[in-house]
Amino acid sequence: MLWQAIGAVRDLGRLHEIAGVLIRYGFGDMVRRIGMAQALEGAGKALHWREPEQLARLEPPARVRRALEELGPSFVKLGQILATRVDLFPPEWIAEFSKLQDDAPARSFAEIHAQLTEDLGEPPENIFAELDLHPLAAASLAQVHRAKLADGSAVVLKIRRPGIRPTVEADLRLLARLAEIIETETPDLRRYRPQEVVRQFTLSLRRELDFAAECRNAERIADQFIDHPEILIPRIHWQWCGERLNVQDFVEGISGRDLAAADAAGLDRKLLARRGAEAVLKMMLEDGFFHADPHPGNVFYLPDNRIAFIDFGMVGRLPEERRIQVASLLHGLLTRDTETVAGVLLDWGSEGESSGGDAELTRLKSEIGSFVDMYHGVPLHGLNMGAMLSDLVSILREHGLPLPPDLALMLKAFITLEGMGRQLDPDFDMAAEATPFLKNILLAQTTPDALARRGWHALTDTIGLVSSLPKDLRQFLRAARRGKLQVQVEILPLKQFGQQIDRAASRLALSISIAALIIGSAIVMTADRSAALTALPSFGLLGFIAAVIGGLWLLLSIWRSGRSD
Repeated sequence: MLWQAIGAVRDLGRLHEIAGVLIRYGFGDMVRRIGMAQALEGAGKALHWREPEQLARLEPPARVRRALEELGPSFVKLGQILATRVDLFPPEWIAEFSKLQDDAPARSFAEIHAQLTEDLGEPPENIFAELDLHPLAAASLAQVHRAKLADGSAVVLKIRRPGIRPTVEADLRLLARLAEIIETETPDLRRYRPQEVVRQFTLSLRRELDFAAECRNAERIADQFIDHPEILIPRIHWQWCGERLNVQDFVEGISGRDLAAADAAGLDRKLLARRGAEAVLKMMLEDGFFHADPHPGNVFYLPDNRIAFIDFGMVGRLPEERRIQVASLLHGLLTRDTETVAGVLLDWGSEGESSGGDAELTRLKSEIGSFVDMYHGVPLHGLNMGAMLSDLVSILREHGLPLPPDLALMLKAFITLEGMGRQLDPDFDMAAEATPFLKNILLAQTTPDALARRGWHALTDTIGLVSSLPKDLRQFLRAARRGKLQVQVEILPLKQFGQQIDRAASRLALSISIAALIIGSAIVMTADRSAALTALPSFGLLGFIAAVIGGLWLLLSIWRSGRSD
C-alpha cells in the first residue's frame, strides 16, 4: 500500500490527526479501504472507531464540511476550491462547501512582530504613524491590521501567519498521496478526479500564499478599470509588500453583506447590481482576467454608488479562444440555439477523459437539445442564467464529463454574481446585462483586424509545419533504414479477448493437472501394498490434498473474475 511507503516521520502525526477526524465524522470505512488504518497501527497509533451518534445523523455533505473545518486551514481552502467545481459535485454538496468560512483565531501582535519587522526592514512603529494591534479580521492564512501612514493615509496590512507554510506543505503532500490511493483503490470515487482536484488546489493555494502575486493581480485588474471611476481597486504600496506582507489602501465603505446599511445610506440597489454585473462581465469576457470569488464579503459599496473589490488571491484566466466559446455558449442560451450550445459543451467535455462512445455523445447532444428547447418562448427577462448554467453542467456531470478548471472557476463566479445581483435587486436581469457584452465579443471576431490576425496565425502555423516536414521525414527514413522504426497497433477489444483466452487456457491446464492428480492418487491408493511399496498410499493422500487445494484456487479465481467483470 502507498501509505506504508510514507517515509517522512514528520507527516505521521498529521496523518493520524486526519484519520481520527475522518473516523469521528463517520468515514472510518474509507480510512480502512485506503489503507490509512494499517499504516497508523504500524506506527503504534491507537484509533477509536466509534463516532458520536449526532454526527452519524448528519447528511454526508454536512459531515464532509464539518470534517474539513476541523482539519484546519489547508482543508478549508480545499473545500472552497471544491465549491467552484459545479461540474463534479451536485448542488447539495456545493451548498455545503460554500458554507466553509475562512476564519481562525487571531495571533497576538507580539507573535507576528518579529516577522513583520523582518519583512518591513525595520520595526513597524518606525514606519506607521498609527498601527492597530487588534486585527480587523483573521483568516486561516493571514490576519489584517489597520494602520496609518505618516501622511495620514489609511492602509491595511495583510500579514501571513508565521510558520504557516510548513504546515500547508505537509498537508499538500498528504493530500497528494491520499488522492493517488483513492483513485487507484476506490473506483466509485474516481469520477471526482481527486488527483486533478488536488493538483489544481495545490497550485491555487501556493499562489495564495504569495501575497506579492495577490498584489500583482490587484494592479492588473486596477489597470483594466482605469477608465471606470465607478469601480475602485485598492492601491498597493509596493515599498512594503512581499511574499508574506500586503500593504494596500483601506476601503471605507459598506460591506456587500450589509444591505440594510446600503439602504440607510441612500444607495441605489438597482444601479449597484448593474455596475457590479458589468464589472465582472468585463473582467471575464473582455479582459480574460477576473476576480474568481466575487462574494459579498469581497465587495464594498461606496458613496455615489461606486463599488470596491478586494482580496485578489483567487483569480481566473480565460484566453481569447475560451472567451469566444463562453460568449457563443451564453449567446446560444439566450437565442435558444441548440446546435451552438451542444457544440460548445461537447468541445469542453471532450477536453476531459471520457470513455463514452458515439452513442453516448449522441445521447448527450439529445439531452442538451431537449434542455434548450424547454426555454423556447420564455421572455429574456424571465431567464435565470445561473440556474440554466447549473442545469447544463449537471447534464455534463451525469455523463462523467468534467469541465476544464478555468471554466469551473468562471461558472462559479458567474453564478455567484447573479445571486448577488438578485439580492440587491429582485428584478435583476442577468441576461439583459450580458447580451451587449456577448454581441460585442462575437461581432469583434468578424472585423477585418480579427480575421487578419486569425489568418496570420494559421499561415505561420502552416509555414512552421511545412518547414519542419523535410527534417521530420529525414528522421523517419533514417530510422527505417536502421531498422529502428516500430509501429505499435493496440486494439483494446482484441487485447481483452486475448487476456480472456490466456486465463481460460491457464484454468484448463490447471483442471487437467488436478484431474491427473486425482486419477494418479487413486491408482497409487489401490496399488499392491507389498513391503517395497508401503509409502505409496501416503503419496496418494498428498496427491488428493494437492488436488483439493488446486480446485479451491481454481474456484476462487473464477469467482474473482466474475466479480471484476
